Amino acid sequence: MTSRCGFAAIVGAPNAGKSTLLNRITGAKLSIVSPKAQTTRLRVLGIFVRGASQVLLIDTPGIFQPRRRLDRAMVAAAWSGAQDADIVLFMVDAKAGLTPQVAEIAAGLGARGGALWLVLNKIDLLPPARLLPLTAALQAKAPFAETFMISAVTGDGVDRLQARLAEAMPEGPHLYPDDDLTDLPDRLLAAEIVREQIFLQTHQEVPYGTTVETESFRERPDGSVRIEATVYVARAGQKAILIGEGGARIRAIGTAARTALAGLLERPVHLFLNVKARAGWDEEAARLRALGLDDPA
Repeated sequence: MTSRCGFAAIVGAPNAGKSTLLNRITGAKLSIVSPKAQTTRLRVLGIFVRGASQVLLIDTPGIFQPRRRLDRAMVAAAWSGAQDADIVLFMVDAKAGLTPQVAEIAAGLGARGGALWLVLNKIDLLPPARLLPLTAALQAKAPFAETFMISAVTGDGVDRLQARLAEAMPEGPHLYPDDDLTDLPDRLLAAEIVREQIFLQTHQEVPYGTTVETESFRERPDGSVRIEATVYVARAGQKAILIGEGGARIRAIGTAARTALAGLLERPVHLFLNVKARAGWDEEAARLRALGLDDPA
């Protein structure tokens, strides 16, 4: 059987379900998920093997109109992921439909050339009669070679997408051990899991004004790991909200993140969080590098 290996990038507007699809296909919590838009900030690689094919699936940040240096780095990461991939999966929230933002992204992807597939997500949330007209409208915006209708949450249609990705990968040796799930370093994974809990447990502007950096990641003799992370917020008021009365909010975030990390790392985790106010962190090149992003400047 011929060995195959290649890259497939999941690209789309914020909140289309890209991270949910990556996690569904790999069977692991690799990319953080929340109901809020723009949760994903960096490219996350998920690896799955089907038959003789290894598919390297790239979850990219949602494409939106950037304002901050951080935003520009996120959008650049998304377009770079599309440029480097053998196949681009343009993921569209079927319930939201053909918005101006979706139309603009489709046009940009169509102009880049290369293999482009359309993935309509959240099909469980709207009547089937609306799917074909939406597909036709999107086909008029870009030359999609194939179309898939899925629900990343329920798994409906995902198996067919996985099978076609495996078939379509170019011939070549596998680039990673077949039991690897991602190339994301544990330090970065820890920071992302903490940030996910900040998105889930805080509201309004706090999640978007926050970043997390793992300062220390040490293996202990008993097999557990000690993680120290700093949460940077843009304003002092956000720091107060994040810490909560008597430290209750940050303890709840730490408890939930520690539980999630223990499951992912398959070992006990000791997690210690520190919160600092740092105005303008989202314009600092060093903070972008810590996130795993290239500085667009």
